Amino acid sequence: MDNMGSGRFGGDMDRNEVEMDLNKFMAMIQEISELKDKIRELEDTKNVNPHQKWIHLARAVDSWRIFPRLFLTVYIVLLYKATIWFMALEAPNFEQSGLISVIVGAGAAWFGLYAGTSNASKNFKGED
Repeated sequence: MDNMGSGRFGGDMDRNEVEMDLNKFMAMIQEISELKDKIRELEDTKNVNPHQKWIHLARAVDSWRIFPRLFLTVYIVLLYKATIWFMALEAPNFEQSGLISVIVGAGAAWFGLYAGTSNASKNFKGED
């Protein structure tokens, strides 16, 4: 019984032999060669993402936590200036002491958010 006409492989599996049409074999060799060429093309260093520098910069900004540290620094300066202003008052009234209480309370909340989000972005992106 000839299996070559049906497009299937034939041969003796006990002796590790396979019979196939020469044209089909050459087509498979050509396909493998084309796949290897595509792999080489994808691995080529000339095919670099043009935005890769921006991606690295964004990851650096994220890992260094520049914006949270900047916001915390601005808050510390604001708290310092507000404290100096409040201590310089002769007789602070209820509204002025309320303002200082809000500034200090906001600072506690802000610092809690800053300290609690160290790995939140990595976990969100699935990098951890």
